Amino acid sequence: MTEGTPISYQAAARGTPVLSSSGAQIGTLEHVLEVEELDLFDGIVIATQHGIRFVDASDITEITTTHIRCGLDDAAVANLQPPGGPPVYSVDALADSGHSMHDVLGRFFGRPHWHRDTG
Repeated sequence: MTEGTPISYQAAARGTPVLSSSGAQIGTLEHVLEVEELDLFDGIVIATQHGIRFVDASDITEITTTHIRCGLDDAAVANLQPPGGPPVYSVDALADSGHSMHDVLGRFFGRPHWHRDTG
């Protein structure tokens, strides 16, 4: 993997590859967790072949424009847990962007399409 430019956790983009300490890709970034009131990086949620998993901030060693590297070895990655807490919802901004009557009416009434993210 090419080395990217180091960036803040706040600039990390969804879909960025997440690597183990060996350099193997373990998933992609879904979103960053932070405590905004304290300006504190809490960790990341990643999409893996086993579902959505949480990686604690203390396990993240590098965040760049091309990848996120964690200090976990491949065996520890298999034991990552799903994130806890209340359910997370996301909106699909491209929903209703087609030309069908369903899409046209969706745009007309400003209907958001919220989806519950499951792990």
